[in-house]
Amino acid sequence: MMVIVGWIIALGGVFGGFAAAGGHLASLFQPLELVMIGGGALGAFVAANGGKGMKAFMASFPGVFKGSKYTKAFYMELLALLFEILSKVRREGLMSIEQDVEQPENSALFSKYPVIQKDHHLIEFITDYLRLMVGGNLNAMEIENLMDNEIETHHHEAMAPAHAVQRMADAMPAFGIVAAVMGVVHTMESLHLPPTELGVLIAHALVGTFLGILLSYGFVSPVSTAMETKVEETTKVLQTVKTVLLASLNGFSPQVCVEFGRKVLYSTGRIQPRSATRLNDCIKT
Repeated sequence: MMVIVGWIIALGGVFGGFAAAGGHLASLFQPLELVMIGGGALGAFVAANGGKGMKAFMASFPGVFKGSKYTKAFYMELLALLFEILSKVRREGLMSIEQDVEQPENSALFSKYPVIQKDHHLIEFITDYLRLMVGGNLNAMEIENLMDNEIETHHHEAMAPAHAVQRMADAMPAFGIVAAVMGVVHTMESLHLPPTELGVLIAHALVGTFLGILLSYGFVSPVSTAMETKVEETTKVLQTVKTVLLASLNGFSPQVCVEFGRKVLYSTGRIQPRSATRLNDCIKT
């Protein structure tokens, strides 16, 4: 939603300032310039990324217009779930969670936290490493290395659409110049026209450069940044789970493990210490 608000502010500032300076907004309305710039940028985007890249972009782009789901309430549920899992392990042993790990969709433990259960990638990450812990064949260092590799792979893959959009944003000023040059070519072909008409053609040509820069820095580049932020939030969730589970493998109590996870969070999503250590209040019965 804030992306749309930002676009409106950008449009208001640029076009409002132009109009206040005595400019005629109608002179900036050049659909053909938009077609040339947008078509060129889109064609380059498709050529560079192919079908797989386009599919990844289409999957991640709608999330730009949604608010973050990783709120304090989300993290409270996540830490409560991890706390309850580790408490059960501490009371009844690792084998007690084997059925929960194998079928999380049917688990009474996981079903208490529907917000977390809906995040299939997160559930898969949690259950995969709990399964390794149940197996007991890997030590904490080996599991940490495996977690780091998986998180890095996930981060790199999820960042690909954002980087592709940023490269398109970087190219748009150049496509604006292309549109401007084509406008100049058209003007040079029309030198037989009176000066007043030539001035209009030149103005139209310069609009191409203006639109290329505006679209790049005012619209496309912010989308890339917003997509990167979404990926960073997802990565932070996985890092939190990693920290909690590794603390458990190293022998810390569930309460201390959760505190380790809380310390990893960004300040905007970090739960206050008193809330984090009283997870019995948020564990769902």
